[in-house]
Amino acid sequence: MDRTDPRGVPDDGAPLADLDEAPPDPRTGLAIVAAQQRRVRDSDVDDRLLFGVWGVAWLVGYAAQWWTATASPTRTATGQGGLVFAAVAVAALVVTLVHIARATHGVAGTSRQVGMMYGWAWSIGFFGQGLIVAGVVGAGASAEIIAIVANGAACLVVGLLYMAGGALWQQLSLFLIGAWMIATAAAASLVAMPDGYLVMSLAGGGGMLVACLLAALHRRRV
Repeated sequence: MDRTDPRGVPDDGAPLADLDEAPPDPRTGLAIVAAQQRRVRDSDVDDRLLFGVWGVAWLVGYAAQWWTATASPTRTATGQGGLVFAAVAVAALVVTLVHIARATHGVAGTSRQVGMMYGWAWSIGFFGQGLIVAGVVGAGASAEIIAIVANGAACLVVGLLYMAGGALWQQLSLFLIGAWMIATAAAASLVAMPDGYLVMSLAGGGGMLVACLLAALHRRRV
């Protein structure tokens, strides 16, 4: 007479474990873990890229402003220097937004929403910075005051967003370089023009390029 276990499965003498579904292949489990790790890595915001593009933008843009300002009677950047800085800053902003969009592409839920909001924060921040500068110009401020406000506000936007990005993605390097950028802008605001541009170029842009190099070396060791 056949026996049955409490679940109603015939007991023909074989262990109950043999009647259950076989455990998954260990190789399959490892492949799933590896795929998940690749997904996380691919969705990671690359601090090397952000440091690099903004380091070049600051180094070139502020150096151009300093060069033109040395021959200007107001000791501030001329239109040509401003155009160079605007061009490299816009290029860096576009690269930043595209990178963040790609890094968060395919990531569902809160992570994707955070990435989108962070990306929009860059555009909104610089839009607000432009309006602040326009207001200072409209108020009849001198060329030197306008330059200090324009540089300081732009650096404050970038520095705070770097610090916010470091907090969001738990990257201490992003947070620290954001703090460095704000400190550089503050120091440059206390230096007479046109040397303030030089501080921004060498300390700001150069500091970010050094951070880019250190980040690359760190990732090679990991």
